[in-house]
Amino acid sequence: MANVLVTGAFGNVGYYVTAELLRQGHVVRCFDLRTPQTEKKAAHFPGLVEVAWGDIRNPELVKRIVQGQDVILHLAAIIPPVSDEQPELTRAVNIEGTRNLLEAAKAQKNPPRFFYASTFDLFGHTQKLPPPRRAEDPIEISDVYTETKAAGEQMVRESGLPHLIFRFSDMPLIGLRDAHPIMFEIGLYNRMETMHPADGALAVVNAIAHPELWTGRLLLVGGGREHGCQITYREFFSKILTAMGIGMLPDEAFSDKEYVTDWLDTEESQRLLQYQRHTFDQIVAEIAALLGWKRFIMPFVRPFVQRSILNMSPYWKQKKT
Repeated sequence: MANVLVTGAFGNVGYYVTAELLRQGHVVRCFDLRTPQTEKKAAHFPGLVEVAWGDIRNPELVKRIVQGQDVILHLAAIIPPVSDEQPELTRAVNIEGTRNLLEAAKAQKNPPRFFYASTFDLFGHTQKLPPPRRAEDPIEISDVYTETKAAGEQMVRESGLPHLIFRFSDMPLIGLRDAHPIMFEIGLYNRMETMHPADGALAVVNAIAHPELWTGRLLLVGGGREHGCQITYREFFSKILTAMGIGMLPDEAFSDKEYVTDWLDTEESQRLLQYQRHTFDQIVAEIAALLGWKRFIMPFVRPFVQRSILNMSPYWKQKKT
């Protein structure tokens, strides 16, 4: 049992990490921004965790929250599409926030172990290379998000703290989210790997019991080929839309751009941490089930829903004109 601080504790992955820490008997301190969404998720753990609300950009607050912790699981970050829309906020949170956390951790009498959540986006544009990507492959800075994640990895490596870095595959929100134009900026041919956030959380928490990993290891963590999680963007998008009753959208609505996703070599991380449980089809079914009664009216409103989503595509609008 360890005292564990989780930053971004009520985010897409952090929520599952918090639940898994409790299941494995750890003492959990949660740190996150206070919003209606995070308050709702925090309410799922009444009296079970210590909650500290605040902004990771506040160094004095960060100094207080790291006190007495054995392990820091740093998950808080600005991710796409917000990182594209607000680059300065992204740098402030992802770089300066990480620096605040590292400095506070190093100042402790007994410095904690430090986990850093990174991304497979760092491998850059690799569709012309044979998959899978491996930990030793070179990185490519392709946007503000990868700029900040590369900087974060480097700061963690130079911190002198016992640390562990995961580069995660895509972990879709297990929920109903609004459509966003970014969905059309990925070529349908792109390889991508997905994973249930509960499986990513299990990998993180299982690592606490392996002190030999906290020596600067970099592990790739994804859903795995055996679980049908190594797919193309066409498969990803069409299966989710079909399961929700919307149906696949025309190819002409999508860019033909190469995107920064690929399949990962997760053999080592799975051997060490035994976290891969959900298939991609299970992920899809879980998301679709959240529609509830709305799935019964989808056949009647499908054309209107499709039209509304297609209107977000600059490529579809160009075709129509």
